[in-house]
Amino acid sequence: MSLSIFDLFKIGIGPSSSHTVGPMIAANRFIDQLKSQMKDNNSLDRISRVKTELFGSLALTGKGHATDTAVLLGLLGERPDTVNTSRVDQMISSIRHGHQILLGGEHRIEFNEAQDLVFHFQDSLPEHPNGMRFSAFDQAGMICCQGIYYSIGGGFVLSEDEIRARPELSAASQLPKEVQQDTTELRPYPFKSGKELLARGKASGKTIARMMLDNEIALRAPAAADERQCETAIRQQLMNIWQVMDNCVRKGCQETGELPGGLNIKRRAPELYKELTAKPENALKDQLTVMDWVNLFAMAVNEENAAGGRVVTAPTNGAAGVIPAVLSYYVRFLPNANEAGIIEFLATASAIGMLYKENASISAAEVGCQGEIGVACSMAAGALCTVMGGSNEQIENAAEIGMEHNLGLTCDPIGGLVQVPCIERNTMGAVKAINAARLAIRGDGYHQVSLDSVIETMRQTGLDMQDKYKETSRGGLAVNVVNC
Repeated sequence: MSLSIFDLFKIGIGPSSSHTVGPMIAANRFIDQLKSQMKDNNSLDRISRVKTELFGSLALTGKGHATDTAVLLGLLGERPDTVNTSRVDQMISSIRHGHQILLGGEHRIEFNEAQDLVFHFQDSLPEHPNGMRFSAFDQAGMICCQGIYYSIGGGFVLSEDEIRARPELSAASQLPKEVQQDTTELRPYPFKSGKELLARGKASGKTIARMMLDNEIALRAPAAADERQCETAIRQQLMNIWQVMDNCVRKGCQETGELPGGLNIKRRAPELYKELTAKPENALKDQLTVMDWVNLFAMAVNEENAAGGRVVTAPTNGAAGVIPAVLSYYVRFLPNANEAGIIEFLATASAIGMLYKENASISAAEVGCQGEIGVACSMAAGALCTVMGGSNEQIENAAEIGMEHNLGLTCDPIGGLVQVPCIERNTMGAVKAINAARLAIRGDGYHQVSLDSVIETMRQTGLDMQDKYKETSRGGLAVNVVNC
C-alpha cells in the first residue's frame, strides 16, 4: 500500500477536502502542467486566458463548498497548507473586482468569472463525480494546454491519465480502490486488509501503531541516512498535526458570529465553552458532562471548517471534527495521556483509514457520508482503543463497530454548505467512536463481523445508494428542509 500516514492527515482549509482542498491542488497541478509544457524557460507569458469547468458534485454543491474560491486560489499559486486564511477574502475580492488574476503568482491575465469559471450542473465527467477541466488559451484564442483532474476524496487528486491508467478506479464499473498497488514491497509490514494487518501484528508481536511507524520510516528510507533521526522527524510531524487540530479546537471555542453562506447559522461552540467553564462543579452532578465536552471539541472544529479556517483532513474536511474531538477527549480526560499516546493514536487511525482508501472510498460524492463521518468514526474508535490499552484484535473490533453503525449514512447538506447536518453529525461520530472503543475494550477481540466485511459492506451500500444522496443537495434534508 503506497499511502503515507500524512496522506490521511493533511493540513488544509475548509470547508471541504474534496470540494475545496482537492480543486485547489488540481489548479496547482494545472499551473505546473502549464509551466512544464510552455517553452521559453517555462514562461506563462503566452497564456492570455484560463477557463475552469466544474462537473458533477463539484458543480452541484460547489458554491456552498467554496469550490470557486478554491480554484481561484489555486490558479494564484496558493496551496491549502500554506495559504493565509485571513487574506482569502481579500485575494478573491481583488480578482473579482479587478477582473484579473495573477496566474501562478507571476503572470497577470484577464478574468471574466461568468465565462472563465463554469458550473456544469447537468453534466459529469465519466471517471468520477468530482471532475474538473482546465483550459489555457493563447493570444489568438487557441487552446494551448488542457488538463482534466478528479478530486477523489480527502484532498487526493488524480489526473485523467492517472485515473484511466487504473481500471479499478472507473466509476462506471465500481467504486474506486483509490490507492495504487505497490509493485515492490519496500515496507516491512505491507497490508491490504484488516486480516492481513492483524496477521502482520501477530507474526511480529508489534502493535498497529509501531508497524505504521516502521512502514513510514521505510517509506522515507531512501532520503533518510539515520532511521532514528527519521523516526524523530515523523513523530515531530505527527505532533504538528495534533497541534493544528488543537489550535482549531481552541480557535473554534473563541470565534463568535454567524457562519458564511446564507443559512445564518450561529456559532454554538463559544457559548457551550463558556457554559462548561463557568460552572465546572456541574460535572460532579452530571457524569455525562464529559459528553458535552466531546460535542464541544467536534463542534468547534467543524464551525472553523465551515468558516474556511485551518483544519486537518481527518480523513476529510467534512468529518474533520471527529478525530480531533476523540483525541482531545484522550488528552484532557483519560489518565496517563502523553505525547507517545498522541502519536500512537494518529498512527493507528491512519492504518484504519488506509484500509478504507484501499478497499472502498472516503468520498461522500461516491458513497455518501458513511465514507466521511463513518470512516472518521471508525478511525477514531480504533485509535482510542489503542491508547486505552487495547490489543490489535480489540482495535480492529472497535474500528468495525465504528463503521457498522454508520452504514447507509447519506450526504445531504442543506444549501450545499458543510453546516447542516454536517457540524452536529461530527459530534455524533465522535461520541459513537468513544462508545465503540469502550465496547471493544470490554471484549476479547473476537466478534461476528470483521472490519474487512464492514468495509466491503460500506462499499456495496455506496454502490446501491441513489446519487441524490451523495453530496448533490438533491435529496434528504437538502430538499425537505425549507431554505429561507
